[in-house]
Amino acid sequence: MSDPHTDPYPGLPEQPHPEPDLPGDPAAQPEPDLEPDLEAAPETDFSPVGIPDGARVWLVPTPVGNLGDITLRALDVLRVADAVACEDTRRTGALLTHLGIRKPLVRLDAHTMRRAPQVLEKYPRLAYVSDAGTPGISDPGAELVQAAVAADIPVEVLPGATAFVPALVLSGLPSGRFTFEGFLPRSGRERKERLSAVAARSETSVLYESPHRLHATLLDLAQACGETRAASVTRELSKRFEETARGTLTELAAHFSGGVRGEIAVVVAGRTDAERAAEAAQVDHLGQAQTWAATGLGVRDIRDLLVSQGLRKNDAYALALQATGTQAGPPSRRP
Repeated sequence: MSDPHTDPYPGLPEQPHPEPDLPGDPAAQPEPDLEPDLEAAPETDFSPVGIPDGARVWLVPTPVGNLGDITLRALDVLRVADAVACEDTRRTGALLTHLGIRKPLVRLDAHTMRRAPQVLEKYPRLAYVSDAGTPGISDPGAELVQAAVAADIPVEVLPGATAFVPALVLSGLPSGRFTFEGFLPRSGRERKERLSAVAARSETSVLYESPHRLHATLLDLAQACGETRAASVTRELSKRFEETARGTLTELAAHFSGGVRGEIAVVVAGRTDAERAAEAAQVDHLGQAQTWAATGLGVRDIRDLLVSQGLRKNDAYALALQATGTQAGPPSRRP
């Protein structure tokens, strides 16, 4: 973890609590009822839940940056576990040293998760952490849960740190409905399909990306979603150099064209009504072009008619080719 903060609120001054400024004569204000209405108040139990006995697997979120984000319950679980399984024993060992906890460390990452049944047999009370955030979210963890369920071992997932929820809220984009994409495939048909899915859906999309692929991914998203689609990029959440940049996909691609460092979450707005209307108009133009082609008009005539309706020349030409079933020929050479 680079640039961790041990103090989550450095330099925060103590804030005064002034009396409320009520309008009118203070003497005429009714005395507030300071006695709580116990009958009307909902029953809420704020007492901590104890650590149960017996075999158990805990998935424990760890801070994505600021070490002050570790929860008290996570500390309790890490202290009572027989061992801590993790992706990287060096990284997790440094975290446990900072927390003052000494435990056996067992590597369980994407390449070694097949050892999960043997690890569960050796360490009945096992805590599992990923490098940062909540295990199982774009990190190993789900396979361990499956192994524990198969062995009839209870599983608990502790609430805690994750990156995509803060990035979604920071984006300022609609968050009532969203899709978490995780990491996009690096290339090939599957990547194109996922990009098309992001472009087509009406809800916000959230995805993770590595620093050296961010610029290329923003360009691909701009091509799939349109250059003016709203988006945001958040990096280094809760760390010293945290940054959230907002704008269109094209603007963000330009902003990050020089390279970037840190863990990154990209948030992309859903398809707007205006984009749907533009796509509907495109479909109507194609239908009109096909009607003209059926009457015997050629590519050039259909192109000119579409241009007269406001289409760009290249778009009109492509529709004319599609409507007539004509293959694009080599560019003409004029003397």
